[in-house]
Amino acid sequence: MQYFYIFVFNYIEMSEEKRVAFITGITGQDGSYLAELLLEKGYTVYGIIRRSSSINTSRIDPIFDRLNLRYGDLTDGTQLCQILAEIKETCPSRLEIYNLGAMSHVKISFEVAEYTADVDALGTLRLLNAIRTCGLSSITRFYQASTSEMYGKVQEVPQTENTPFYPRSPYGVAKLYAHWITKNYRESYGLFACSGILFNHESPRRGHNFVTRKITLALGNILRGEQDVLVLGNLNAKRDFGHAKDYVYGMWLMLQQDVPDDYVLSTNEFHSVREFVEMAFLEKGVRIVWKGHGLEEEGVDESTGKVYVKVSDKYFRPAEVDELLGNSEKARRELGWQPKYSFGDLVREMVNADTNL
Repeated sequence: MQYFYIFVFNYIEMSEEKRVAFITGITGQDGSYLAELLLEKGYTVYGIIRRSSSINTSRIDPIFDRLNLRYGDLTDGTQLCQILAEIKETCPSRLEIYNLGAMSHVKISFEVAEYTADVDALGTLRLLNAIRTCGLSSITRFYQASTSEMYGKVQEVPQTENTPFYPRSPYGVAKLYAHWITKNYRESYGLFACSGILFNHESPRRGHNFVTRKITLALGNILRGEQDVLVLGNLNAKRDFGHAKDYVYGMWLMLQQDVPDDYVLSTNEFHSVREFVEMAFLEKGVRIVWKGHGLEEEGVDESTGKVYVKVSDKYFRPAEVDELLGNSEKARRELGWQPKYSFGDLVREMVNADTNL
């Protein structure tokens, strides 16, 4: 009888077709963590990378040889169709598509507003249409990376899946179009399509020009004597900061459900940029105290009086978003999702990664 059970188990295991996933934005913070997670779960992983004169695959270098990478861009619908047609030839019984590609920097989106709309809004539409054109609708599960920036000028605190949107940047507006077109294709064509409304999620892989990484990189440079002062914008902006690893797991969980839906992912607590600075410097034994007001405010080492932080209007947005605080109770209840990293864990990991003396 024991041999019979072993035979049945092996037969079922061998007969299950390997799952296939396609990730846009695979070279980014979220894409790289998600690719690692899917490989660990036995997926065949495809991804698109943009052609660049400099190498831009550093985040996925450790798994590069295990990925199926193709050149492409969300502005090129023809290439998206070609890639999906190639994947279709492998005859997967199920295809998971994670649309993480975007022009994702809020402040820069004001400077490249048309490009942001083309990639973040119309790029999502091109990808959804490519799924239908290639005849993959019946086997595809689609994840759209929505964002808490869609809430913008918040209409209630905290924000849930039912909170009205009020985006305050070209990035937030473009993402709102992508969010609604995903919902529209789900309801119009029966596509298994989910949107994850993710609040700020950080890690040592965060882009250098995002505020949290800017802080920890500057701290490392200051400790090494390579930089004198960290210059920031709105110190009082409050965000719901989580770890990207927790959030990509939530993305995967959304596509494992029986029915597609939209979910907020958040830690349900927020912290100001000022708090992030204080905790980061304190990790290295420097207690920051604040002097002055407004653009004249400075962060000073309590022990030595040395100025380490200054404020510049150069880093303020044309339309500020003062505070974002999520309520992820729906995801916790229906997906069984729970963030594992605390705010302190996140800051500590990023500081240690960027202050490797």
